[in-house]
Amino acid sequence: MRNLLCLILVVSIGFVRAQEVHLEIQVISALTSFPIKEAQVKLDALNRMTDTLGKVQFVVKANRVVQIRIKHMAFKPYVSQISGLKDTSLLVLLEPEIVVLNEVEVLVEKDNSFGISRMNNVEGTAIYAGKKSESIFIKDLNANLAANNSRQIFSKVPGINVFENEGSGSSIGVGGRGLNPNRISNFNTRQNGYDISADALGYPESYYTPPAEAIERIDILRGASGLQYGTQFGGLINYKLREAEKKKVAGNFRQTIGSFGFFNSFNQVSGTVKKISYNTFYQYKQYTGWRARSESDNHTAFLALGYQVNEKLKVCGEYTFMNYLAQQPGGMTDQQFKKDVTNVNRFRNWFKVNWNLFSLKADFKLTDQTQINLTTFGLIAGRDALGYLGRPDRMDDTSANRNLMRDRYRNFGAEARLLHRYVIKERNHHFLIGARYYNGQTNREQGDADKTAEPNFSFLHPDNLENSSYTFPSLNYAVFAENIFQVTSKWSVVPGVRFEYISTASEGYYRLINKNLAGNVLLDMKIEDQRSNSRSFVLLGLGNQYKLNQTLELYANISQNYRSINFNDMRVANPNFEVDPNLMDESGFTADGGIRGVIKNLLYFDVSLFYLQYNNRIGTTLKVDSFTYQIIRYRTNIGNSSNQGIEAFAELDWIRLVNKTSPHKLSTFLNFSLINAYYKSAQSAYNGKRVEYVPKTILRCGLTYAYKNIGFTLQYSQTSEQYSEATNAESSSSGLYGIIPAYSILDFSMHWNWKKWSVNTGLNNALNATYFTRRTEGYPGPGIIPADPINAYVTLGFKF
Repeated sequence: MRNLLCLILVVSIGFVRAQEVHLEIQVISALTSFPIKEAQVKLDALNRMTDTLGKVQFVVKANRVVQIRIKHMAFKPYVSQISGLKDTSLLVLLEPEIVVLNEVEVLVEKDNSFGISRMNNVEGTAIYAGKKSESIFIKDLNANLAANNSRQIFSKVPGINVFENEGSGSSIGVGGRGLNPNRISNFNTRQNGYDISADALGYPESYYTPPAEAIERIDILRGASGLQYGTQFGGLINYKLREAEKKKVAGNFRQTIGSFGFFNSFNQVSGTVKKISYNTFYQYKQYTGWRARSESDNHTAFLALGYQVNEKLKVCGEYTFMNYLAQQPGGMTDQQFKKDVTNVNRFRNWFKVNWNLFSLKADFKLTDQTQINLTTFGLIAGRDALGYLGRPDRMDDTSANRNLMRDRYRNFGAEARLLHRYVIKERNHHFLIGARYYNGQTNREQGDADKTAEPNFSFLHPDNLENSSYTFPSLNYAVFAENIFQVTSKWSVVPGVRFEYISTASEGYYRLINKNLAGNVLLDMKIEDQRSNSRSFVLLGLGNQYKLNQTLELYANISQNYRSINFNDMRVANPNFEVDPNLMDESGFTADGGIRGVIKNLLYFDVSLFYLQYNNRIGTTLKVDSFTYQIIRYRTNIGNSSNQGIEAFAELDWIRLVNKTSPHKLSTFLNFSLINAYYKSAQSAYNGKRVEYVPKTILRCGLTYAYKNIGFTLQYSQTSEQYSEATNAESSSSGLYGIIPAYSILDFSMHWNWKKWSVNTGLNNALNATYFTRRTEGYPGPGIIPADPINAYVTLGFKF
């Protein structure tokens, strides 16, 4: 009887399944054949949005007539009926929307066949028309993603200078157009549209970098275009993580081993069940390092839960966690670097980061013409630096207490945006208005820690610190607006305005302790310190865009910039470094213009000029310490400066020139920037001096060959010499300042895909160049920080 029941059950299940069919629809552009993301596909009462490949899946009953409706704001609607359904895949081509008077809708498609593209004119509730922008598509890169190799990931973005601190890629440093690359502090850095830096106003450094293996694309908006995202000179970097898959469960697992004890395990699971979507990943990274005392461990986790309330409203919550512990071998002098690049003279230095990011977002479609986005976000994080900061030409005194610098960050913010599409005189226009609230607080303490070599991040006298204890609150309100005016069928004008209110303050104490040569205390004074500064101002911007044809356009943009001082930089006890207590805010403007486009899907290019005017620029110079009489680095307002230059990128697929349908691909790219950056109207000692950390030329070029499921990339990078401070000193006995010589690097990568499996491998610094990219007065130094020698990696991937 039981067997009979089981048989009936099996037959019944098979009968039910026989009544269902699986239908996959892929939506692509009839103009370029590229997939169309976020197209709305309705199958009778069922409603789905296409993924990044333009695909969507349905399960429906067999042997019935269904109606398919597809809508996307940049394309003509599609309506069709299908009968006699069976398991199948359907390819749908959408025609671009044509407005009256042959005017092309402002939105354009992304061209990601080259791994890079400009951003769409309008995306969600943001306007990017008439702006210098780039989108890097990670899936199209043949690079060392496990180590977040910035030299490869940003290889197609002109003008990007890279700091290389250590080989695991736990944090990165990039700067554009001659701005300091240190921890991306000159960009507004975001993940999925919300801030991830320590304190957007008081301390805009990013100690957390999302794993490249979790990223769908990196959007970069240059400084002349960033009124929607703040006042900073650099602009915006936004890491857009891969979204949840549309099927119930999907996995992406990548395991990497590499030179010097490098191991990386990235594991991701995502899916969509009815109205609920989920996306989670965990990454563990371990690195022994090529210098002694360089080991590190990194844990990163992410969880996103989304709920499609109805066709008009979607909410999503996200949480990111990172814990990072690394030992730091310290920096070098010039002589030590020349003699032995593996030299280590710091045995007790440690660095720890703990990061907790929260976000809650709501997207509401008020009407077909009006969208609203509300994003709230918060950060609870900490950073601890422990060790000895004496000059690198002096050995660590292991009999002395170590020094501990402890930061705690507690930030909260909210940003609301409304985008409205409207028609005047049969032309499409777009209006954006938004508001931002941000409340940050940094607690910074510095004092003595134990004498051991262990990672013990505890003060010896927490109630009576030897150096300082401060609280740095910050408050920011902002309102911004932009509008795309479609003046003619080809010309659009994009004015913008931003009102900003900023309040920064500091409250705490610092101690003055003077000792004689015998170590006896001559002076011990605790000085209470309190200051505040509030200001409000309006910034203006104007963009232009002129379409030469469907795929080529001219663009130009100018906007004002502003950067407030960071009070929490002012009271750091460092024997190599001092900060001017009378620092002033920086201001200026950025202008750029150029031509960009795609020619017959063979050539992608973007060539532009830019000018950056920087008033009261804060930089680093040299001074004699009043107590030790040693030359130290001194941070102050150097004066006004100007950065001007050319940024050019082009990539050509040579095989498509002769055979557009060939399965082979052979492409070359060239990325070149020329930057002249000098101080002017400054103190006589600095007038005409080159701005620090600005190489005159940066060249990156590469060759890629691919056939079906295998590909190879060879990349060459060359960065010219640059100075580390404003006097343009050539060298120093301490290694703290001097020139950073030019360097050239060769990287090789290859990939192979087979069904659900993939293998990625390569060599970084394949010619084993000896070089460095920075000199530092603090951690991870002080002194010269040598870059990694030749190293290899292998990644095994599995997807389902």
